[in-house]
Parts: sequence; structure tokens; C-alpha cells
Amino acid sequence: MSIIHLKQSKIVQAQIDEFLDTISQASLAFRNGIKEYLDGEIGHFEGTIGEMARMENRADELRHSIETQLYKHSLIPEIRGDVLGLLENMDTVINAEKKTLLQFSVEMPVIPAAFGKDYLALADVSVSAAEELVTAVRAFFHDFNMVTNSLHKVYFHEKEADKISDRLKRRIFSSKLDLSHKIHLRYFALHVEDISDHAEDVADRLGISTIKRGF
Repeated sequence: MSIIHLKQSKIVQAQIDEFLDTISQASLAFRNGIKEYLDGEIGHFEGTIGEMARMENRADELRHSIETQLYKHSLIPEIRGDVLGLLENMDTVINAEKKTLLQFSVEMPVIPAAFGKDYLALADVSVSAAEELVTAVRAFFHDFNMVTNSLHKVYFHEKEADKISDRLKRRIFSSKLDLSHKIHLRYFALHVEDISDHAEDVADRLGISTIKRGF
């Protein structure tokens, strides 16, 4: 069952699907970017940042087009605000991912090999939270019954990100590195973890929208 079912909404539905696809692809690119940085593949890493920027721009274009179409054709006026707010908040996920990779590019943190697996594990679980969020939002438009199931998974992955980040930060500060180096490494652990926090924030909004509609 879809909340958008009018004939003139086919374009909007296709744009929403492409928007969600773009968010999903950006999350996977973010994970690849972290791995490339940890592996020292800086050329590929910088290319991924460029790819992320293009996906961010495409997501913005789609979101603005969806907004125009919803108002132009007076589609789903009773939940238009919820839908547009949801898409706008989804944008914060891809924005945070791109900004995090840019911070790596600008500051070039020196990450000891001993911590590499933890950073990658943190990126993996943060991306999993973002991926489950995309699934939940897609369900909101296509299959209401699946929204809650995916939201539970977003929250699960966000909690796992907290655990991994806490473990990583404890390992960092118990090491023999200089304090400034420790603080720098903690800063980037927080940035990678922050992706899951953004996913959780959007999941909270989606949960409220779902309850309001009585789905």
C-alpha cells in the first residue's frame, strides 16, 4: 500500500525512489571512502569524495523537484509537511557523510594500524544504520507494515555504533600516543559515529509520522 497513488504522482514516486537510492549509494560510498583512507589509497579516497559531492547535489535536486511537484499538483496535502520534512532530514545523513570524508581529507589524521579495524567496524555499523533508515523510509511510501521492523534495526545499529566508538576511544586513550594525537583520533571516531546518530534522529521523526497517520 502506498501513500501516493494518484496518476500524476508517478513522477514524484519515481523521484522519491531515486532520492532514496542516492542516499543508499552515498552511504556505501562513505564506507568505501573510510576503507580507502585507512588503506592509504588517497587517490581513490579523493575520488570518492568527488563522487559523494555529486550524489549530494543530485539528492538536493531531487528533493527540490519533489517539493515542487507535491505543491504544484496538490498531492497528499494532509501529510505533505511530514513527507517534505522527512526528505529534508534524510539529506542531513548524506551531508554528514560527505563532511566527514572532507575532514579526513583536510586534516589527514594519522591512524595507527592497531586502530584501523575499529574505525572500519564503526563505519560499517554506522552505514548499516543509514541503510536500514533508507529501508524504513521506502517502506513508509510503499509498505507501512515494514516501517517499524526497519526502525528497530536503525536503533540497534546506532547502539552498536555507540559501543564500538566507546571501545575505540578507550583503546586510544589507554595507548602511549601523545595526548594531542589521542584527541585527534577521538575527534574522528566521533565524526564516523555521528552518521548513526543522524540516522537515529531521522528514524525518530519517521516513527512519529507513522504513528500520526495511524499506520
